[in-house]
Amino acid sequence: MNDIHQTFRQQGLVRPREGRVLGGVIAGLARRFGLDPWLARVLFILVLMIIPGSQILIYPILWILMPNEQPATYPTSYPSS
Repeated sequence: MNDIHQTFRQQGLVRPREGRVLGGVIAGLARRFGLDPWLARVLFILVLMIIPGSQILIYPILWILMPNEQPATYPTSYPSS
C-alpha cells in the first residue's frame, strides 16, 4: 500500500488537508488537473447523473488509494548565529 501511496504522491494525486467536503478525493483530483474544486464537484455530479453507477465505486477506492497531503514541516529550532 505504501508503494501505491508513493506513486500517487509523485503524480500529485493527494487528498488536501484543507478544503475537503467529504474525503478530499475530488479536491485532490481538481488540484492535480488545475481545476477549481467546486467545478470538479459539479462535473462529478453531472457525470454521475448521466452515467450512474461506476463513480460510486471509484470514489471510495480512490479515497483509500490517495494519500493525505503531507503537512508542511517547519524547523523546530533555528541555528544560532
